[in-house]
Amino acid sequence: MSEPNPAITPVRLHRQLEAVWGTPRGWPRLSAVNHNIVGKRFIFTSFAFFAIGGVLAMLIRAQLATSHSAFVGPEIYNQIFTMHGSIMMFLFAIPLFEGLAIYMLPKVLGARDLAFPRLSAYGYWCYLFGGTIMLAAMFVGAAPDGGWFMYTPLTSRPYSPGINADVWLIGVTFVEVSAVAAAVEIVVTVLKVRAPGMSLDRMPLLAWYFLVTAFMMVFGFPPLIVGSILLEAERAFDLPFFDPERGGDPLLWQHLFWLFGHPEVYIIFLPAAGVVSTVLPVLARREILGYTWIVVSIIALAFLSFGLWVHHMFTVGIPHLALGFFSAASTAVVFPTAVQIFAWLGTLLSGRPQLKLPMLYLFGFFFIFVIGGLTGVMVAIVPFDWQAHDTHFVVAHMHYVLVGGFVFPMLAGAYYWLPLFTGRAPFPALGKAAFWLIFIGFNLTFFIMHWTGLMGMPRRIYTYPTDFGWDWFNLVSSIGGFLMAMGFALFATDMILQARFGRRERRNNWQAGTLEWSLPRPPPAYNFGSLPAVDSRSPLKDVPALGSDLAAGRGFLGFTRHGWQETIGVEMTSGRADQVLILPRRSYLPLVSAAATGVFFLSFLFKLYPLAALGFAATVASFLLWSTQSGQRRDHGPLPIGNGVAVPPHPEAEGPASWWAMVFALAADATFFASLVFGALFLWVVAPAWPPATLLDGGHLASLAAIAGSLVAAWAMPQAARAAVEGRAGYGGSSILLAVAGQSLASAALAYLATRVPAPTGHAYGAVMLMLCLYAALHAGLGIVFAGFARWRIAKGYVSPRRTADLRIAGLWQAYTALVVLATAFVLHGMPLVMTP
Repeated sequence: MSEPNPAITPVRLHRQLEAVWGTPRGWPRLSAVNHNIVGKRFIFTSFAFFAIGGVLAMLIRAQLATSHSAFVGPEIYNQIFTMHGSIMMFLFAIPLFEGLAIYMLPKVLGARDLAFPRLSAYGYWCYLFGGTIMLAAMFVGAAPDGGWFMYTPLTSRPYSPGINADVWLIGVTFVEVSAVAAAVEIVVTVLKVRAPGMSLDRMPLLAWYFLVTAFMMVFGFPPLIVGSILLEAERAFDLPFFDPERGGDPLLWQHLFWLFGHPEVYIIFLPAAGVVSTVLPVLARREILGYTWIVVSIIALAFLSFGLWVHHMFTVGIPHLALGFFSAASTAVVFPTAVQIFAWLGTLLSGRPQLKLPMLYLFGFFFIFVIGGLTGVMVAIVPFDWQAHDTHFVVAHMHYVLVGGFVFPMLAGAYYWLPLFTGRAPFPALGKAAFWLIFIGFNLTFFIMHWTGLMGMPRRIYTYPTDFGWDWFNLVSSIGGFLMAMGFALFATDMILQARFGRRERRNNWQAGTLEWSLPRPPPAYNFGSLPAVDSRSPLKDVPALGSDLAAGRGFLGFTRHGWQETIGVEMTSGRADQVLILPRRSYLPLVSAAATGVFFLSFLFKLYPLAALGFAATVASFLLWSTQSGQRRDHGPLPIGNGVAVPPHPEAEGPASWWAMVFALAADATFFASLVFGALFLWVVAPAWPPATLLDGGHLASLAAIAGSLVAAWAMPQAARAAVEGRAGYGGSSILLAVAGQSLASAALAYLATRVPAPTGHAYGAVMLMLCLYAALHAGLGIVFAGFARWRIAKGYVSPRRTADLRIAGLWQAYTALVVLATAFVLHGMPLVMTP
């Protein structure tokens, strides 16, 4: 640690930093982008949705408590059942992870904020607006009613003529925009925004879990977005992607949904496992065993999870060889999970565990999750799955995995970190009573469902006959459900009472070794008065006085300059400081952008397509406005950050966080495109009436023109960046104009190709080819925007020989668009040659 400036006391340093980082109360709070505020908003909103989903669950249990119940009819029951699943999966579990990651990551990584604070704020508003759309529809009786999985053809227009299914497709896609934004934010933050010296092998396990989960979201969510867009296009424009009479196939929806849905299970589980790996060793009073093995198992689990989606489709007629492969993959996932469980058990056995309140919830997690894992192995075996599929046995298994694997660790984390949130301690008696009500109620509710499932009770039914022997089981299950609801209500009461009336806790009351416990209670907007240098996995144990040292400015950036919000960026693997990130101040633009995005989605919901186009244009324009509040118009050179170290500001760095954000955003985009191509290949091979009688006739010259234009743009933008580095006059302005011309040619050619596609409403072939052409044309059009934006940034002085990130980011987009155009041309013209005998 460096010596502080004797003229700056901790109190004075706090005031200076708070003046730069703080957000006023009242209406200005809507402009907040600070991760402390945004993270809390995600967490509190997700728990509010959880409460709503819990009320719906109680309505389900009230309906099923007795046979022939007249509590609600089938139409209302289908809406309740669909909304319960959708809320818990899309509006509670994933957003709660996002909120925890947004709030905790800078604290455990030794940073002052995330890499892109405005992106987090935009993601929150998208989440709130998308969830509100779904809730509003429920209150007016137009809620989705096709199940949270929305299987076709039930949700196609002939069988769901109202807007119920559209509400789900629009609302969930809106929320998924938020999830992908959060995923890119988390990946870049973990890789680039850490305390100096925190190499990858010194990162807290919680950060590893969050990193792998965010990567899974980058690659796991686009298939669902593709499926939702295709189904909405079928419902709105009669494009027959899932209509077998016109070359579609309902199984395409299941493949796209479960390509998302099974990784989703581990996307939910892994953050909770990260909480276990963080809380358990602290309460066991020893370092966790097998750090490296746990990291390897996390990565292996993420990899395997993408090969399991057919696990949910064993009964649809999959070939036996494929059944064997996916069954083996489904059982193989046990091994990386077991590595983590045995590491946790070994840590407990070799430590001196304290039976504090968080540990009680962890013990509940072990009991429930192991049962869920064992039943998971059972349904991974094909013959058993054929018997248990679509019964209450699967409902029980899913809840044992998701509630046991997610909710119990998150409740442990709530009691563990709540003193950090509020500076106050929980009431142990209330917390223990809540645990036992939740634990007993949960097992009464769902353990019995294994029996009713084995007795043949189907899932998704609103009533059942008296003479099947299910009545007593369902009555006990419903009683357990209400006990569990009482437990959650007591937990919420405990949280509120603790925040208002709990006794003040001392700093680091758990005697933990991670950086978040060096902070004041509650943490200030800037987190650390100065940033630490890290040389171990437990920096707070190595230096118990670290908190006071950092508050006194004895670390990095223990000062303010130019009114900047500064934190440190590092080289990804070694953790060596390589740039100063100058973060944007609070702004209403994320709210404006989310509102514009909401106009786009709501216009689609109400079939106001010209207004939807305006909403899309307004969204793009609002994002461009963000740039007016970021960037530097002069070179600063290396800036001192303390301890005799100087690094450049991020616009002058070789690998700025914004460049990496574009890389990972394009990875998600590429997964989206790959899902579209997968749909084309799947339909060609599996769907009836393929190939159609009429294929794309001609259009080769247009495809060549599109390829040529996109390749010219992909070549021109790097030339502009090279001209900027070399300081040539105009910084490659002519090259940028060439890129604009090239993408203009490409977009025009692709739009022409879209008009040449044969009968998009007559056969799925035309519909799929139309979507591919429109996708490529959209990217070529955005290539024009990126190139024009780069030219504007040059004119405004944001580009210099040292500051070329804008040009390099635009170059990434042009290169990706060229690959998309090439692949689209191959599918249009080459696939018929390859696939047709």
